Amino acid sequence: MQDFNPNNIGLPNGNFFALPYSVADAEIVLISVPWDVTTSYRAGTANAPARIVAASAQIDLFDTDVKNAWKIAIATHQYNEEIFIKSAEMRQKAEAVIEYLENGGSVNDILISHKLNSINEASENLNNWVYEQAKNYYEQGKIVGIAGGEHSVPFGLIKLLSEKYENLGILHIDAHADLRNAYEGFEYSHASIMYNVITKCENVSKLVQVAIRDFCDDEANFIANNSKIKSYTDFHISEELFGGKTWKSICDEIISDLPENVYISFDIDGLSPELCPHTGTPVPGGLSFQQAHYLLKTLAKSGKRIAGFDLSEVAPNPDNDNDEFDANIGARILYKICCLTHLSNKK
Repeated sequence: MQDFNPNNIGLPNGNFFALPYSVADAEIVLISVPWDVTTSYRAGTANAPARIVAASAQIDLFDTDVKNAWKIAIATHQYNEEIFIKSAEMRQKAEAVIEYLENGGSVNDILISHKLNSINEASENLNNWVYEQAKNYYEQGKIVGIAGGEHSVPFGLIKLLSEKYENLGILHIDAHADLRNAYEGFEYSHASIMYNVITKCENVSKLVQVAIRDFCDDEANFIANNSKIKSYTDFHISEELFGGKTWKSICDEIISDLPENVYISFDIDGLSPELCPHTGTPVPGGLSFQQAHYLLKTLAKSGKRIAGFDLSEVAPNPDNDNDEFDANIGARILYKICCLTHLSNKK
């Protein structure tokens, strides 16, 4: 730290934001989960953590919301190459399953049962790995953030926090409701993360969804019949804004629905698609970068505590390794969440 100057060029060191902190000294630990198995449209998110690390070295560390933000001890958990390799292996099997279903097959057919069982077992093992890493850090008094990877990957962290806090709320920013039950036969599908959270994490008392704009009838019915879920769809938000309501008043209402301890689950496709052009399932509409920032800042200043977070579904340009746009946006969202998490825990 004696030689670290936040005003100098970022020197890539394998850490997010090129910061010099070790996990032993950390306030916040970021865990990369390069897993992209169940993505149902375009793959690529397994590459995101490494690409975000690379892009994050270019970010200026001054933050308008937190004084001396560079002094926040944000550390990086050692990258696990085995997860990346396992993801590639399971992705091949998943693509065979998806192709079979798209040609009229059923998830109950014996022809794909072995592949489905293998994928579901691997996904459960990943959840357990995330759970154990996060548990170790929380026992040391640290806060954990997940850098995905597809949106299924934070389940282990959310499960842990639901055991730690009796009344945990989820602020879910996403284009999709992610409330499908074992979508395409994948129990831990990226499209099933919030269904699994609601049905398997008993102490999650509230799921507040923001910018949702792509969901099916079953998900709409699930939302309508579950008092734990409040969905601020992109359509509803737009109507309120067009009718003269301010973004501040909408954000205040969103935050008021959450309990004291809040987990942020930020799927990058919750943003307008020009900010995440290579994400797996882009949808027109969504939040601007500034709207997302203001919402997160409103949460951090509300007196409620950000207990953990994830950023998922960032996908780099598959045709140009030098195109860092998606990773750059992801890195900036991640840094902002880290800074605001620190702010919310210092009250």
